[in-house]
Amino acid sequence: MAEREIYITEYDMERLMTLIEGTRIKARRNRENLDMLEKELLRGKLVSPENVPKDVVTMNSKVIIRDLENDELTTYDLVFPAEANISDNKVSVLAPLGMALLGYRIGDIIEWKMPSGVKKLQVKDVLYQPEAAGRFDL
Repeated sequence: MAEREIYITEYDMERLMTLIEGTRIKARRNRENLDMLEKELLRGKLVSPENVPKDVVTMNSKVIIRDLENDELTTYDLVFPAEANISDNKVSVLAPLGMALLGYRIGDIIEWKMPSGVKKLQVKDVLYQPEAAGRFDL
């Protein structure tokens, strides 16, 4: 995991910490992933939704990611678990890829432990960010 500065909106922080706590109570598995997400959130720079840079991946953002191993480009929506559907490229924030994306900016290179090993990814573009579009309720 790269130790770059990441940005978390106050609104996303509140919702994600609630999600983490609720998931910990319900599920005994995936605690390692929950702990990893919580650690990422707590190390992030907390900003108001109105002040988050427009090139940051926030919840409900649509992003283009480049896999640095094979140069493949893929578009993903970063969503909450209830909306996740990998066949539609809607990745949950609780999935390793979702955790890897949250808070990073265009151009950032992310190294993240995935089930298949460490992946090296680059955020190529943020096609949609709710906050940049004036949507502070997503």
